[in-house]
Amino acid sequence: MEITADIYTITSKFPKNEVYSLASQMNRAVVSIPSNIAEGSNRDNNHFKHFLNISLGSSFELQTQLLIALQNKYLTEERAIEIENKIIEFQKMTYGFITKLD
Repeated sequence: MEITADIYTITSKFPKNEVYSLASQMNRAVVSIPSNIAEGSNRDNNHFKHFLNISLGSSFELQTQLLIALQNKYLTEERAIEIENKIIEFQKMTYGFITKLD
């Protein structure tokens, strides 16, 4: 949820021409992360792992989009690194959780 707030904050400052492209893509990807965890949380372990993997996929998608935003100078390198570190931490924790469900 913290990553979601971070992304919504930075995309709100993107140029107007990005509202329906990169900003929209990033917002959809970041919302997908906690949404898939929530959706899978009341299912059996095999289905839950499936939703966790979808969430992981969205985090990798977001990581790439963050780099594109940095490349276009829509945020500072410091802020991009800060958010990317949160994404990487999420990925490690989620992967660890998936392996525990096996």
